[in-house]
Amino acid sequence: MSQHDLVVIGAGPGGYVAAIRAAQLGMNVACIEREGALGGTCLRVGCIPSKALLEASELYRMAQSHLAEFGVGVDGVKLDLATMMQRKDTIVGQLTKGVEGLFRKNKVTRYTGHGRILAANTVQVDGPQPIALTTKNILIATGSISSPLKGVEVDGNLIGTSTEALSYPQVPGHLVVIGAGVIGLELGCVWARLGSKVTVLEYLNRILPGMDNELAAEAQRTLQKQGLEFRLGMRVTGARVQDGRCVVECDGQPPLDCDRVLLAVGRLPNTSDLGLDRLNVARNQRGFIVVDQHFQTSIPGIYAIGDAVPGPMLAHKAEEEGIACVEGIAGKYGHVNYDAIPGVVYTDPEIASVGKTEEQLKDAKIPYRKGTFPFMANGRAKALGKTEGRVKILAHAETDRILGVHIIGARAGDLIAEAAAAIEFGASSEDIARTSHAHPTLAEVIKEAAFAVDGRAIHI
Repeated sequence: MSQHDLVVIGAGPGGYVAAIRAAQLGMNVACIEREGALGGTCLRVGCIPSKALLEASELYRMAQSHLAEFGVGVDGVKLDLATMMQRKDTIVGQLTKGVEGLFRKNKVTRYTGHGRILAANTVQVDGPQPIALTTKNILIATGSISSPLKGVEVDGNLIGTSTEALSYPQVPGHLVVIGAGVIGLELGCVWARLGSKVTVLEYLNRILPGMDNELAAEAQRTLQKQGLEFRLGMRVTGARVQDGRCVVECDGQPPLDCDRVLLAVGRLPNTSDLGLDRLNVARNQRGFIVVDQHFQTSIPGIYAIGDAVPGPMLAHKAEEEGIACVEGIAGKYGHVNYDAIPGVVYTDPEIASVGKTEEQLKDAKIPYRKGTFPFMANGRAKALGKTEGRVKILAHAETDRILGVHIIGARAGDLIAEAAAAIEFGASSEDIARTSHAHPTLAEVIKEAAFAVDGRAIHI
């Protein structure tokens, strides 16, 4: 039996970051991970590999269709899918080994296997070398799994989740994506750029549920121009493999025949076989672990963060919670401002949001002013050939404090950082408007949108 100050179950972004920070604070830390590679779903089969494929597929599309506009002639462009996949795997391998190095540097003890909580101070590791760990504190950071859908027969091959869609051996002739959320759209875009016919089925009458309505509608129009077909208001009742083909059934519609199906209808907390039921750890109706403001569960000494608890299922949210949690355990002050957690969709153009949407402000009857500015009027965007989209800033009508920022356009995922910092520090739209932004840069679109809140945009 081994003794630790903190045992972290799960080595995803929340878990490994929490483990490292706890070690920096002087704790004796162990981290349990059942996969051979560290980094969790995000690093191994999520955020990182999908972005590698998004970047590669966008370069392929550029070479095929857009480089001539820049005076760059390219003949005989061809797809080498095997090399594209190898590059993705190499990036993932480098980063997982990087986490291993960080564990060694910070003296975090790694255990391979499945962690089960036996008591508030004991965790059993079931793996190649089973061992019971005693600890003062336990942190659950086990992430999430893909949500199933009744009637959809996932076989891990022709009908699969995002994991399979990151490694198709050939470009599907026709890919049906069930779900028009972030994962479905990103991976749908990858395969559409590489030559697939992509049909997206969504139960709601809009794409990107939860994001700003205005930006979601603009994103749909843009992605349709790129070749994605959207069928909204579709209730999928079944999907199965039949004679080597996939058949997808929707209520009131003729069956769809396709080569592959990607099921992307959301994610669920990965909390099975952790020992939570035996210990009566409180969970809500959707299975998320209930925690207090210090991320402690209903059992003193047991904490939970990330996708295992309520809130946006985002890697950076898990990281912030992990750091705040262990700093609290160490007697310091840890806090997460959930109004300043950005979300990004890495399509082209990218879509990024932080803070409240217009719909949320209207529902809460909060008075606001809105400023928007298009990328079309920005010099850097024109030079890049990326003029689609806009920035929208929502500020309180009385105090001018920034309440939400929503961007669809080139490199929105990078630009949103300024907006997140502004919200974190309680900035006003006037603060951004009076901050010097380098010229020519895309960031000037944010400055102009801040001017527009007060009706005084300069370049339009």
